Amino acid sequence: MPVLGLGFIVLAVIAVVGVGSELVLGHLRGSAGAAAPTATAQASQRAARPVPAALAADTPARGTASADSAPCRVLASGVALPEDVHESSGAAWSPRGGGLLWTHNDSGDPELVGVDQGGVERARVRLTGATVTDWEDIAAAPCPGGNCLYVADIGDNRAARPNVTVYRVAEPAAGATATAPADRLNATYPDGPQDAEAIFVLPDGTLHVVSKGETGPASLYRFPQPLRPGATVMLEKVAGISAAVLERSSRITGASASPDGRWVAVRTLRSLSLYPTQNGGLRTLSNPVVMDLRGLKEAQGEGVAMGDGGVVFLTSEAGGKKTPATFARLACTLPG
Repeated sequence: MPVLGLGFIVLAVIAVVGVGSELVLGHLRGSAGAAAPTATAQASQRAARPVPAALAADTPARGTASADSAPCRVLASGVALPEDVHESSGAAWSPRGGGLLWTHNDSGDPELVGVDQGGVERARVRLTGATVTDWEDIAAAPCPGGNCLYVADIGDNRAARPNVTVYRVAEPAAGATATAPADRLNATYPDGPQDAEAIFVLPDGTLHVVSKGETGPASLYRFPQPLRPGATVMLEKVAGISAAVLERSSRITGASASPDGRWVAVRTLRSLSLYPTQNGGLRTLSNPVVMDLRGLKEAQGEGVAMGDGGVVFLTSEAGGKKTPATFARLACTLPG
């Protein structure tokens, strides 16, 4: 499998410029209008923030888009989620409309919580037939029954689970307290157990898993089509993402596909990479637009959800059991 250089590990300095009550997050190569750093400053920056040796050869070639092609404005940040959502590991924007963002804890009861853009709880449902080992992500996408939620029980800190599960269920109706019985999509990895925290689903129903890069090199996998509820299948490895284990701040914690399938978002603790798909499909992760998220000051950035029109939601764990998790809302203008 080819090893791809990911833009989200580019470690250059970013300009974070205040605009009224909003922020503009520039690309990792700099923000439009910012003074270009000198060669001496660039060398100093590289020395201060070394790229992992295994990835250094790939990083410069893959880079980011030009500095003025796709800025993101932060419309809101630090928005508190409900008090008992301390570990918001994943996020999904409801395709049904009504302004609902779905999220969940990574442990505890098998519940999904829906909030509005102010963080106010609007729905809480039990995922019927599901258990929780380590829920790490959620996606919303079309399915044979209409619109579905995909809940990823794929966390594996010790890379020891014999198989992992993604639950697929029709998005619950307003006012529901429990879902219909969920489909179990069980899988193993072709190269042995992996720790993963990210999934995304394209509009054609293709379900992808992105490994974290903590217990082994980060890689992109997909479920073989058609999906087979109840069966245990072997994932197909689409591509390698890194040549070795990633440093902590570059490990992949969430992913999401845009509703039109043209973009895939992949996030880490400190950056967001937006990758164009190839004619609605995905064979590689390349040519991303990359944003530095450090200005959001998240306690532990975890989830990402893409909505219509370039809206992106980012969730963070609380950093403690006594405080709620938070989310931010961005407006991104993407090329093409």
